[in-house]
Amino acid sequence: MRRVLAVLAAMPLIFFAAGCGSDDAASGGSTGVKVAGDPGAKPTVTFPSGSPATKSSYEVIQPGSGTEIKTGDKVIVNLTVWDWDGKANAVQGSSYDTKAPETISVNEQLPQVLQEGFTKVKHGGRLLAVLANDSVPQGQQQTSPAEPTKVFVFDVVGTQPPALKAATGKETKESIKGVKVENPGGEKAPTLTTKTGEKPPGELVVKTVIEGTGAKVQPNQTLAVHYTGKIWGTDKQFDSSWERGEPAEFPLSGVIQGWQQGLAGVPVGSRVVMSIPPNLGYGDQEQPNIPANSTLVFVVDVLGAY
Repeated sequence: MRRVLAVLAAMPLIFFAAGCGSDDAASGGSTGVKVAGDPGAKPTVTFPSGSPATKSSYEVIQPGSGTEIKTGDKVIVNLTVWDWDGKANAVQGSSYDTKAPETISVNEQLPQVLQEGFTKVKHGGRLLAVLANDSVPQGQQQTSPAEPTKVFVFDVVGTQPPALKAATGKETKESIKGVKVENPGGEKAPTLTTKTGEKPPGELVVKTVIEGTGAKVQPNQTLAVHYTGKIWGTDKQFDSSWERGEPAEFPLSGVIQGWQQGLAGVPVGSRVVMSIPPNLGYGDQEQPNIPANSTLVFVVDVLGAY
């Protein structure tokens, strides 16, 4: 989804607004939008004449016959999206064109019509969704200009497996000179020690501590990870998802260069330790608990990628 929708400037407002959508999500074909073609191929859509719909809705085009979708699932879909402006009604993007299905988390951050609509189709099914400006929270409606109504057709390909709880695989005994990682086993957090008199490496160094057996991370994916970060030489910890009690989830393309370069190609299930020089971290810009020009050290468990 992020790869296709990244080109749509309006979509973060409508599509990712937390808690958005009306409580009385409408279903059925009352919008008059017609979808042609079978799931598995790029659909074509015919729009009715007149003004675009102003109320969000969904319609099950084909229910599918595979596994049911539940709230909390990460569904893998092929999607196509149009601007319904009552004029050109132009297509805005399709994963059938990019040949890369997208993953959507079915949770409260989706508009209500999609939270409900996805649970009405199974794997192999097709869902039509109309997202009008009533999907935008009222506060944002007043401060943001109105956007054209969006029309989505989703073909459900499958469901992303749940993220792991911790790294799982074979320990490699690899390490970075001056850095120590202790693996307690199971789902317990590793211990990272960075107090050392060794000179920090001038380049990015990545070592595999536990080698996972999952698919390799791709640069355009979103990751679920557990991690601890410390400053080289001081053993000063500045962040830890382990201590917060839940994994972090983010697009790999949206984090510092050291993470982007260091985690691309790492198999899911792996635990890696990374030494990141300032030019691939925060450079001469001081951050909370991170002095300027710091070499950063992370131990990272790659729990999922989608």
